[in-house]
Amino acid sequence: MSSSPLPESWNRYLGEEFDAPYMKQLKHFLAREKAARKVIYPHSSNWFRAFELTPLDRVRVVVLGQDPYHGPNQAHGLCFSVRPGVPTPPSLVNIYKELAQDVGTTSVNHGFLEPWARQGVLLLNSVLTVERGNAGSHRGQGWETFTDRAIATVNEQCEGVVFLLWGSYAQKKASFVDRQRHLVLHAPHPSPLSAHRGFFGTRHFSQANAFLESRGHGAIDWQLPESPS
Repeated sequence: MSSSPLPESWNRYLGEEFDAPYMKQLKHFLAREKAARKVIYPHSSNWFRAFELTPLDRVRVVVLGQDPYHGPNQAHGLCFSVRPGVPTPPSLVNIYKELAQDVGTTSVNHGFLEPWARQGVLLLNSVLTVERGNAGSHRGQGWETFTDRAIATVNEQCEGVVFLLWGSYAQKKASFVDRQRHLVLHAPHPSPLSAHRGFFGTRHFSQANAFLESRGHGAIDWQLPESPS
């Protein structure tokens, strides 16, 4: 991480972060974890996958997650998404249920969300790494500062973005977003613990598309392909 691994659209605004003291400390932390033979998810080639698939000038929707999944073969750099061949996590199952109710999508038997990311849905976790089997193990090491800057960059440099903030953590993290320029939608988290408290029935996906179309940005096709590719 000595030089920025970000694509140019993001690098223009976030490239300097990689020379900041907090990022150097984060780099040392990750190097120590690796030296201690700890397995880190996702693979380092996917730490910035969300930025690679969704250039800054194409961001239309932002979905915020917290940590990567900490099981084998799950995480690949996009929040809520898992690699092909891995069972769909419970929160994503609930997202699919709401999508079906809201915009009539057909549920698919995979959790691979790259087609959304390629359409301009920034699927951003607050923390971009985790130790295998140890949820939340990389919190407070610097990633949050970096992703705060990323959200601030979208807020400042983009116009008419939809922020889907599910759960109190995401709502606090993006509390500064300018509601005059962007659409900010709140709901409980889609996890089985909280989805029944108001995630279902929010119709966030149709609201997002109506807003995007009103701004001339075009709707997101939320229907995922039957097989992940």
